[in-house]
Amino acid sequence: QCNLTGWWENDLGSKMLVSMVDSQGNFSGEYHTAVSSAQKPIKPSPLVGSQHLDKDGQCTFGFTVNWKKFSDSTAVFVGQCFTGDNGEEVLQTSWLLREKVDSQSSDWKATR
Repeated sequence: QCNLTGWWENDLGSKMLVSMVDSQGNFSGEYHTAVSSAQKPIKPSPLVGSQHLDKDGQCTFGFTVNWKKFSDSTAVFVGQCFTGDNGEEVLQTSWLLREKVDSQSSDWKATR
């Protein structure tokens, strides 16, 4: 069964710490991104999320990262936890990043 609590690292070297998942599936932690287009130095950023608690352990989840310490953007991630044949837990995720823009006419370029 997948347990989101602990450290996770992705293919680009970004790391995430999930502090604890409560009985309702809510969690918080920190995201340490390894990539950024911001001009300021990268700093760890808070995350909050929710996990769907399934009996089979292959749970879906989502979380939001507020990059407020070095950027005017916010990212959301959704994914699912899988346990491989070797027992290793793997998170498969997709993400959207919303950057702040100066006007509504620039909205088209604000989301990646």
